[in-house]
Amino acid sequence: QGGGHLRVNFNYNTDGYEGDGAEDGKSQDGSETLPYIDESPTMSPQLGVPQGPDGEAVSPTPPEGLPPGGDLEKGLEMKKLVLSGFLASEEIYINQLEALLLPMRPLKATATTSQPVLTIQQIETIFYKIQDIFEIHKEFYDDLLPNIQQWDERVTVGHLFQKLASQLGVYKAFVDNYKVALETAEKCSQANSQFQKISEVKSSSMTTYFKRPNRKQPIDRVTRSTLVLHDLLKHTPKDHPDFPLLQDALRISQNFLSSINEEIDPRRTAVTTPKGEARQLVKDGFLVEVSESSRKLRHVFLFTDLLLCAKMKKTAVGRHQQYECKWYIPLADLTFQTLDDSDSCPSIQVLPEHEIEEMKSKISALKSDIQKEKKAPKGQSRVERLRKKMNEQESWLLLHSPTIPFPYLFLLSSDYERSEWKESIQKLQKKDLQACVLSSVELQVLTSSCFKLRTVHNIPVTSNKDDEETPGLYGFLHVIVHSAKGFKESANLYCTLEVDSFGYFVSKAKTRVFRDTAEPQWNEEFEIELEGSQYLRILCYEKCYDKSMLNKDDNEIVDKIMGKGQVQSSAASPPTAVPCLHLQIKVEFSMKFTSRDLSLKRTPSKKQSGVFGVKINVVTKRERSKVPYIVRQCIEEVEKRGIDEVGIYRISGVATDIQALKLAFDTNTKDILVMLSDMDINAIAGTLKLYFRELPEPLLTDRLYPAFMEGIALADPAAKENCMMHLLRSLPDPNLMTFLTLLEHLKRVAEKEPINKMSLHNLATVFGPTLLRPSESESTKGQHITSASDIWSHDVMAQVQVLLYYLQHPPITFAELKRNTLYFSTDV
Repeated sequence: QGGGHLRVNFNYNTDGYEGDGAEDGKSQDGSETLPYIDESPTMSPQLGVPQGPDGEAVSPTPPEGLPPGGDLEKGLEMKKLVLSGFLASEEIYINQLEALLLPMRPLKATATTSQPVLTIQQIETIFYKIQDIFEIHKEFYDDLLPNIQQWDERVTVGHLFQKLASQLGVYKAFVDNYKVALETAEKCSQANSQFQKISEVKSSSMTTYFKRPNRKQPIDRVTRSTLVLHDLLKHTPKDHPDFPLLQDALRISQNFLSSINEEIDPRRTAVTTPKGEARQLVKDGFLVEVSESSRKLRHVFLFTDLLLCAKMKKTAVGRHQQYECKWYIPLADLTFQTLDDSDSCPSIQVLPEHEIEEMKSKISALKSDIQKEKKAPKGQSRVERLRKKMNEQESWLLLHSPTIPFPYLFLLSSDYERSEWKESIQKLQKKDLQACVLSSVELQVLTSSCFKLRTVHNIPVTSNKDDEETPGLYGFLHVIVHSAKGFKESANLYCTLEVDSFGYFVSKAKTRVFRDTAEPQWNEEFEIELEGSQYLRILCYEKCYDKSMLNKDDNEIVDKIMGKGQVQSSAASPPTAVPCLHLQIKVEFSMKFTSRDLSLKRTPSKKQSGVFGVKINVVTKRERSKVPYIVRQCIEEVEKRGIDEVGIYRISGVATDIQALKLAFDTNTKDILVMLSDMDINAIAGTLKLYFRELPEPLLTDRLYPAFMEGIALADPAAKENCMMHLLRSLPDPNLMTFLTLLEHLKRVAEKEPINKMSLHNLATVFGPTLLRPSESESTKGQHITSASDIWSHDVMAQVQVLLYYLQHPPITFAELKRNTLYFSTDV
């Protein structure tokens, strides 16, 4: 476990970066070039990076880990040499920046006099962000120098490079302003001889800044640091604390470089248009297309002037794979027009949520089987069969999960992904595009080129990953969304959180709307369940209340995305800054991970006062009630105003609200009913879940847990019914009454499934592991269960099935249950 305080800077581009190879980044006089001058990397490393689940570049892994022994010492020495060389170039670079800033001081001094050389606005435009870049590199240099001077195997520098990479948004702002800065400087130089004289006398760097031709600008220092990161990773053992930090810094830097070079040096040329212009691939990925009311998984390619939808042809073994074009549309003709309720919008079949959940359970079970077979002798052939089956099931899940519509009848699972595609297309549409019609030969050439040009090679399923790749996290991620800043004007703002599981992203939590502010302070905490998750995404929205903003794509009011960012989920997150290419907006948040096995542990309690963490029979005896007051009140409030709430019990409530309610119930606050009526309904639902989770013993008891597991596994329906009802009769009266009360409530919630989207299976998935979980002694028996995903497939699936059985086969009333004598009489 670990906690950290992070800041998200929203990233608007996720492509990889590929260098072409060029001359060393020195100017003709041998000095280090400025950040906007260098033409390309000093060498040609393999910077084409693998893709994450959303197509984002992820941290590459060096070819081999370092071997032990003398090579480790050699690697340590090599690492020091790499850092020393980089530190020397940093010193030259800082001096260059300082020289570049020399004219700024006298210019600012005269700006407020009666005879200014330049206005304040002109000065700020010409020198935009140069002071910030200087301070960033000066701080990096000052922090790195003592580490190299006191070098040994314990020294870590990864955090310094990660921090440096997190500030790349400053460079993005610099590059975006560069053209305007040059134009302003040129005009001022022509119109004002004093300015020309100051710039020439004070700084040769200033002359370079004005006179250097504005060609490619991939940002030399970032390129140089990227190459250094490659070298450092080669000489850093994988188990060294620096390794993941350097990987993260490299991923950030490559994503940044790709976003800069997309505009000034396109990475790939596909084919030539009839006018002789190059057509480049900008983005590609797998999307679900709705065709004739059925779903098809397509590989979609976005070129500079058209969108092409393709599928892989079936070819004989050994034959070269090729794409088949299904259709294409020129970007000049592509619109994000709204689709009304006419015939042009076909019905989209959405599967019941429980079918999706059942498929996830099957996939989890297959993952567990594969892990067991790997350890078995001669289990490899069976592993391959299981992998094939899992591939089929994961592909089915990817095909049927997306529900968010996108123009031209695509479906996506994530609003983040939808905005990525939309922004890429609209950015290209700002250029002077003309409608193009491809001949059959041109279309064939373009489609054939897709195989080599593609950046996403496989659909994002587990079976396509290497065994060494991280399986992701299983457990709970506690996220606190603190605040945001950088907005230019006041707005109604909120954030949503997305995580990935089973190859696609889903929205898991949403903050309150903070109204009419440019600096929202949410300070809201969420508990998000992770199922093999690797990434956390944050999207910041402006709430739209204007009815004219109705988007008919999904017949809902669509709020405006102000920014978005993605970070890697990790079991331990040290304080760090997360990069942002959308410089202005920054969302600050913290996250802490708890593994599933730790989260399932019950803490024995001797507490007698309050209700949380107190044995249920103690509470009911004190209250002289059959069902605890907290259970009755939470259920009553949910049924009064939350039964139509979409995702009730699934959507996380705000943790601070839940803690306030917990305290109120524990202290028996007199105004508890007023608090309940005013509180967000998801917080009330969260309070009920928390009460059951904090019971010293699960509601269905430790003693009966093994019997419940055996009963649900029975194949004969009559025997299963007999067993399951007998087990209920074996529960203590307070446990049984509370369980029956909860069952009736959950059935009423599920009756509103068309509105709240919560099926019996969904509710069983939420409550099953809370009401029924193994004791410490039972959980330690399963020593063969070695991974978190195994724990999920062995324990949690069965727990869900037990609750689902009782929801689908509701028992008779408490009195009748106690009175009836069933023929199943074996002692539990």
